[in-house]
Amino acid sequence: MTEDRAIIIIIIAILCLVLAAGIVIFDFFIRRRSLKRMYAMVQSAMDGTFQADLYDESLFASVENKLAEYIAASQVQAVKTAEEKEKIKTLISDISHQTKTPLANILLYTELLKEEGLGNNENRELLEAQAKKLDFLIRSLVKMSRLETGILALHPKKNEVSALLEEARDQYAALAQEKGLYLRVLWQEAEGINACFDPKWTLEALGNLIDNAIKYTETGGITVRVKAYELFVCIEVADTGIGIAEEEQAKIFGRFYRSRHVADRAGVGIGLYLAREILRQQSGYMKLASEEGKGAAVSIYLPVSE
Repeated sequence: MTEDRAIIIIIIAILCLVLAAGIVIFDFFIRRRSLKRMYAMVQSAMDGTFQADLYDESLFASVENKLAEYIAASQVQAVKTAEEKEKIKTLISDISHQTKTPLANILLYTELLKEEGLGNNENRELLEAQAKKLDFLIRSLVKMSRLETGILALHPKKNEVSALLEEARDQYAALAQEKGLYLRVLWQEAEGINACFDPKWTLEALGNLIDNAIKYTETGGITVRVKAYELFVCIEVADTGIGIAEEEQAKIFGRFYRSRHVADRAGVGIGLYLAREILRQQSGYMKLASEEGKGAAVSIYLPVSE
């Protein structure tokens, strides 16, 4: 009897183990099927082919239906966002188009006033400066808005850094010379170095840094050099200008921020913000090293690979 009882217990134990294993396997396949269905839902949402009527309570647990509701709501929101984006794009285009003609006329009449000798020199120069400032501000705002809303897409790819530096030098050499400053662009150091960037917009970002350096430097000049690292290529723009106080360094990349120390100089406070946005959209970044009264060095970091 004792042996029979032991055999019965062993059989019952084996049956329990088999039953438990069966439950685990069944649960595994149920979960796997649910995960596959949820994966298909997410994939169809990403592809834009999701249809809510294909999923119902009889097929899914409540959590899966909640996911279906969330995806459906997200698609509605995505459509609304696309519509709003299109409206913004149209608005920006209209602003850009509508302001070009009056600004061109203002600049033209300013030149005519200068040629005809009407008004005193101080008033003519003031009018010309304000007209150019307004033109620059509107163009910068349009660029900034296009970048921020994703209307304007950057296309970074492998390019030679030396070509970028040469172009920047050619563009800003005369401006530095007019102010009696040197502009040393050590493009030879960049020969053979490649980075991933959009040439047009990266030139815009680098140009903004050089323009700022010229603007806030009275003696000495600006040096542009390249340093290659494993993952990034650094382009440093160093000047011998007024520098930036430590308490202001975290603020200067903000939109329209201008230090009280430079309130009397030309500028609208968009250049550095725009440059950082251009770098951000190319998986790059910017760094600042400065000490008040001892110049500043602003560096842009471009990724080596896409």
